[in-house]
Amino acid sequence: MRCLDSRRLTGPNLLWDKPGAVIDVVFDDDDPDVAIDAWLTQVRRMLDAVGWDCGDTCVRRFKDGASLAISAPVDALYSATDINDWAFDAADYIVGGGSEPDVTADAKKFRDSIRDESKPNAIALRAEAIARDIPVLMDSDEISVGLGRYSRNWALDTVPDLSDVPWDALGSIPVGVITGTNGKTTSVRLAASIARAAGYTVGLSSTDWIAAGDTVLDAGDYSGPGGARAVLRDRSVDLALLETARGGLLRRGLAVDRVDAVLITNVASDHLGEFGVHNVDELADVKWIVTRALGEDSALVLNADDDRLAERAKGSAFNITWFSPDSDNPLIAEHAGAGGTICTITDGSITVTQQGSSRVVMEIDKIPITFKGAARHNVYNALGAVGLALGLGISMPSIRAGLCAMDPNDNPGRCNIYDIKGATFLVDFAHNPHGMTAFVNMAAAIPASRRTLLIGQAGDRSDKDIRDLAVTACASRWDRVVIKEMDDYARGRDRGETADILYNEFTAQGIPPDKIDRERHELEAVRKLVNDSRSGELTALLIHERRREVLDYLSKIVTTN
Repeated sequence: MRCLDSRRLTGPNLLWDKPGAVIDVVFDDDDPDVAIDAWLTQVRRMLDAVGWDCGDTCVRRFKDGASLAISAPVDALYSATDINDWAFDAADYIVGGGSEPDVTADAKKFRDSIRDESKPNAIALRAEAIARDIPVLMDSDEISVGLGRYSRNWALDTVPDLSDVPWDALGSIPVGVITGTNGKTTSVRLAASIARAAGYTVGLSSTDWIAAGDTVLDAGDYSGPGGARAVLRDRSVDLALLETARGGLLRRGLAVDRVDAVLITNVASDHLGEFGVHNVDELADVKWIVTRALGEDSALVLNADDDRLAERAKGSAFNITWFSPDSDNPLIAEHAGAGGTICTITDGSITVTQQGSSRVVMEIDKIPITFKGAARHNVYNALGAVGLALGLGISMPSIRAGLCAMDPNDNPGRCNIYDIKGATFLVDFAHNPHGMTAFVNMAAAIPASRRTLLIGQAGDRSDKDIRDLAVTACASRWDRVVIKEMDDYARGRDRGETADILYNEFTAQGIPPDKIDRERHELEAVRKLVNDSRSGELTALLIHERRREVLDYLSKIVTTN
């Protein structure tokens, strides 16, 4: 039995809605049932010994392993993680033929650590906020009551007396959560454009940055609960849009217990094999975690063309808005007929139907990021953003204004086009077959005398996933392929190993070896392709390592042309 990962769960997660600790294990040659029983026995012994007799346990089985979780007070999660590690080690020893350990000495150590970690004043404040139905966020350093402009924030060691808290000034703001495999960041940015058109100061967390209004608070991947808390604690914010990625959901869980609207863009193969998620159905379960934050009046906005989302929505009591460009989709027609909300395309325009009444939002051709409908993936993103905006109570005129206000280059790294001396450069972040399909469809719509593809992949994908990326890329015709090695994204593989897999698959797909080049560095590869470009050509750039530098470089060249 081996430990893959051990971590805290701070919010609603794949296993349950409780905080606690989880350890992911693989069984190797051990009997899974025997190993799990041993862990259950040992963790219960220690939970009882430290006085957590009400602590629950949970087991989630997955291919060759399991996630083993315990619940714990939110101010004792580090201690809970240590206890879970102890139980795993004890179980592993017993499965290997050892004797049951004595808990006495270790239980005293854990009781001491629980005492030192506990924050009774913060727990009392949290309980009072919950009793008053005011949102509360708590992490290992801070606690905040209320959201955005109606929030106050304290370090855990400086929590005031309950009588000194300005309860009348505390409250909530509209909050939307966006998740899915592809299209999350674009949907967040488009929804933010709509909310700004409605006059809101928008707080935004995403894979690229966190921002409050026009101010970028920090750059980087903030699609987990830490980024969400930073936005929700900013007192200039009066509406929040939170990109919520798979990694954050699995590592920590959701940052918030209740939101006003949730958008799930789609579910497709990506990052399989991590945290006990080995297939797309299990990944769909991860994305579905966000529905745990939906209240009775909250809106759930779903892609009607995604079978896994449709399956999970069956029989649910959620207030669903379905979206699809295909007005003949059975879910769209059935839901509209039952008086539900749908967003679809009718005669080239986005149309919203609510309670049997339809309204035209605007023509697709007038939404810049759709490239007059050629960027079909952004047609989906626009429909989802409209549904999310409706769920947040934003008016139709503001929705129209926001859709028009977002330029393609306001969405850096996602379907950006540069004209350099008559050559077209198409830049995108596509990194899985689903995203690649959208990318190659967009590239195919651009006329060109010669077509060049720059491609690479991170090493933390399976060989099959890497090959599938190349197969999907070959759905479009390429006269030349340049493979970048992406050393910074090797992630456990030898240098050049991922590039070798791509090379072999491209040749297997019929690309002649003399039409395939390799480059070590992303930015240098882009510079060479720019220097080699000719008028009338299309160069498609899949950028991962140096997105900001590549975009700055291309923008500078366009400016100086």
